[in-house]
Amino acid sequence: MTTPTLLPLTTADLPPLLPELVVIGGAFALLILDLFISNRHKVWTHFISVAVLAVAFGLLLGGVGGQGEVFHGMFIRDNAADIMKTVVVLVSGLSLIYGWSYLRERNLYQGEIPVLILFATAGMMILVSAGSLLMVYLGLELLALCSYALVASNRENKLAAEAGMKYIVLGSLASGLLLYGMSLIYGATGSLHLDVIHGAIAHSDERLLLLTGAVFMVAGVAFKLGAAPFHMWLPDVYQGAPAPIALFISSAPKLAAFGMAYRLLEMGVGPLSTELQYVLAGLAALSLIVGNLMAIAQTNLKRMLAYSTVSHIGFLLMGVAGGGEQGYSAAMFYAVAYAIMSTASFGAIIALSRAGFEAENIEDFKGLNARSPWMAGLVLCIMASLAGIPPFLGFWTKLAVLGAAINGDLLWLAMVGVICAVIGCFYYLRVIKVMYFDEPVGEALPRNNDRILGIVLGVNSVLLLFLPLGLGPILQWMRTAFAHLS
Repeated sequence: MTTPTLLPLTTADLPPLLPELVVIGGAFALLILDLFISNRHKVWTHFISVAVLAVAFGLLLGGVGGQGEVFHGMFIRDNAADIMKTVVVLVSGLSLIYGWSYLRERNLYQGEIPVLILFATAGMMILVSAGSLLMVYLGLELLALCSYALVASNRENKLAAEAGMKYIVLGSLASGLLLYGMSLIYGATGSLHLDVIHGAIAHSDERLLLLTGAVFMVAGVAFKLGAAPFHMWLPDVYQGAPAPIALFISSAPKLAAFGMAYRLLEMGVGPLSTELQYVLAGLAALSLIVGNLMAIAQTNLKRMLAYSTVSHIGFLLMGVAGGGEQGYSAAMFYAVAYAIMSTASFGAIIALSRAGFEAENIEDFKGLNARSPWMAGLVLCIMASLAGIPPFLGFWTKLAVLGAAINGDLLWLAMVGVICAVIGCFYYLRVIKVMYFDEPVGEALPRNNDRILGIVLGVNSVLLLFLPLGLGPILQWMRTAFAHLS
């Protein structure tokens, strides 16, 4: 009996891992430091966590460590991974900045929260760089376990406990579906490496077994994205979780889930793309229809944003279904833009909320223009961008995925997207209408004195108007990541 040979880990494997090592090392260091920091000085854990993410952001933006495959192809750092990780780290940092005053005012700030966000960020970074099924599952579970704990972090809130329980149960089911699909793919190809799986499928006659495994993996990806009919956890999680946690859950993990979809569906089971296109297009159409129709009926802004997320995922899947360089670059553009828009939308809720009052109902925004024209203007930018009204960022993202769908011979799906985009304008414009045309209800809210929060929200919202000015370079940046698919 021969002993299997273990390939050695060399120092050359470490430089491309620098951003991940910084985040994971920072999380462990913060976990230990928190034991020695009193409750009066918890602000230091907050500053350290933001600083860790700032360092990782700088490493990614500067391309420090270089690109390449490490761990013998299990971990891939390429252009696509760097783009997604840069935005994931940025949005995770924003969630900490937005959440500090909110959590402190309500005595919800615990040292574990920034630690969990750092570990979840590390999970997302691993997920988008996965080169094997093993790394996909490792990154996914690290993200999922941290997310479950974050959602249920407010122990005194029954809605948070209920949301956390539902999230755990349904998330475990989705992980089981994904793992079962992976096991079928592994059984049919004999490998966990995505590039080997891709080559084996291209020359395999076991199409039915492979397609069955791929469909189960699509179901797992659809749950993590929040696509219909796997969206049942979204409204309860968005409503039950503290607003900064809902901000985090609604933004960065969606981009990471897109990265997982790209690694699994294109780099892994890419030869099955013709068959999977019908499945992805069906999920996209269902998400567009269900998300928009359910969002119309909501009076709670968090639940409205949850159902609108389902419709946005429909647009994202439209790009994935289109496939190729144009499809995946458009889908990445949409995922990045949605992360920025979602961060701003929950940031506005945080800015308008106070201890003892949550600005989570649409009627809470009545007469906002009379109370605070600046804040009303920011919310106007956010809602207009989410609705896809030109010249805001959301319009250009929708245009990109619609073009990808048409290019992928999915004209019917593009038509569904256009109709649903028009329907979606209704519930976003309703928020704008109550801000500018309805009379204020009750007493004026106390002013938020967190200047950092105000500045960050202002920049975040105004970016939705000015980012399209650099649309050409941004799209070209995205396309370079998928140039090999052309």
